[in-house]
Amino acid sequence: MKAMILAAGRGERMRPLTDHTPKPLLPVRGKPLIEYHLEALARLGVRDVVINHAWLGAQLPAVLGDGARWGMTLHYSDEGDSALETGGGILKALPLLGEAPFLLINGDVYCPHDWAALPALAPGDLAHLLLVANPSHNLAGDFHLEAGRVVDEGEPRLTYAGCALLRPELFADCAPGRFGLAPLLRAAMAQGRISGEQIKTYWCDVGTPERLTALERRLNEDLG
Repeated sequence: MKAMILAAGRGERMRPLTDHTPKPLLPVRGKPLIEYHLEALARLGVRDVVINHAWLGAQLPAVLGDGARWGMTLHYSDEGDSALETGGGILKALPLLGEAPFLLINGDVYCPHDWAALPALAPGDLAHLLLVANPSHNLAGDFHLEAGRVVDEGEPRLTYAGCALLRPELFADCAPGRFGLAPLLRAAMAQGRISGEQIKTYWCDVGTPERLTALERRLNEDLG
């Protein structure tokens, strides 16, 4: 299985930290945030990881290299000066990902999930989403989980964790350019083709300097 880490965002809410450093390279306990994902994927046995980049993108290959230190190969999808958003970025990277389902991870979340426990996609399903309890910055949630199926309407609401297993066919009707992933997911939900699960492990969307500080404090408490 291959994986893709989304790392092309500008990180506006994280400024001024992201004025000179891409958000996935911001340090947490002295290590770039994105390295926590790479270490988890290496433990899973993933050998090919695609990383897209735009803002200050040259720093990513300069810092991470070819992936040899994690026993994997890193492939970089360069989106130039302007990111293509989540959907457009994934579509551009599909030639590097191949035809099989792949893991997708937002580069600006901390999610120590046991990826080995992730179920295979059922025939006909286009995605399996990881969901979490709504954090304080997203109390309205994103989706509803009902008997293992993710739907756009219903209560209670949960928040998309920025982690998923996707089938490339989700992008079959897409044209190159800037577009989001959420509309594609909602269209597939309407067809009953999205499964999901709620995870209970500690999760953090590292979207602001305050959340970055909170994550570091939490990991210092947990890891000593």
